Amino acid sequence: MKRNLLRIVIGLIIAFCIVMGILSGIDFTPLQKETLNILIIIALSSAAYCFIVGEIAKNNSQMDKLWSILPIVYLFVVLIKSQFNIRIAVFFVIVLLWGIRLTYNFARKGAYSIKFWTGEEDYRWAVLRSDGLLKNRFLWALFDLFFISLYQNFIVLAITFPAVACMESLNAFGVSDIIFTVIALGFLALETVADEYQWKFHKTKKELLKSGKLLKDLPSPYNKGFNTTGIWAYMRHPNYLGEQGIWVSVYLFTVGAGVIKYGVFNWSIIGCLLLILLFMGSSAFGEKITLTKYDGYSEYSELVLKYIPTDRYVKRIAKER
Repeated sequence: MKRNLLRIVIGLIIAFCIVMGILSGIDFTPLQKETLNILIIIALSSAAYCFIVGEIAKNNSQMDKLWSILPIVYLFVVLIKSQFNIRIAVFFVIVLLWGIRLTYNFARKGAYSIKFWTGEEDYRWAVLRSDGLLKNRFLWALFDLFFISLYQNFIVLAITFPAVACMESLNAFGVSDIIFTVIALGFLALETVADEYQWKFHKTKKELLKSGKLLKDLPSPYNKGFNTTGIWAYMRHPNYLGEQGIWVSVYLFTVGAGVIKYGVFNWSIIGCLLLILLFMGSSAFGEKITLTKYDGYSEYSELVLKYIPTDRYVKRIAKER
């Protein structure tokens, strides 16, 4: 755990320095500066809220609750400031659909409550708080401030940067925009299907456990403890693939907008890149926890890739039957 924490801190420092270096060299237009100032104020207000409420309530999922809401707010601001540019409007609709789906999925897990500071907390925060270093209240507060509150708020802001990059484009909404819209919606569908299988699996597993049975005595596949139904039998993180794919697709709107440099790159790519790095760390951390809880996960992870579909696990199960 200590090594993992050290890697997170080092990675955070390196990523922050690179991003700040990139942003400092960009010649933003007056409209982009005005828009970014508004977005930064919202992001900093959100970070302050997440830190203060999280520390007082001892619930560090405050940012998790806002993750699916803030991009909608940011895109709405950009849409207004761009005077309802058609490309930004399509961008906004995609993010709105994404946000509604993700908010609903998080809500049915018990994340939201009338007492807004309460609700189900992501289990990974409790695991991190039990780490040797982070057991120290002061060190945890620093981790909460800089990583959970500030850094995650920055990532959520940064994934909407492509909209800012495109807001003054005079290029007509064209074929490439249609292609990337379809791709983004495809990834959204993937994420929706993956989360439905995940939700149904764990809901059924909990209901079976309520009968007093031990996990090992449950019928297959629930006795494994982790989900291997549907698309989860073919890849370990289809929901993560969908999430990252949506924001990469959204970034690629900058191609049709004509604001690219050096092939398909421009400054607004930093958002989806930071998101990918975050999911790399998050998936690795989550899998280490799962490996300690369920014996069969080691074999599953050897047969099933994270993001590339394979039928090796399905074939193995079929042989066992």
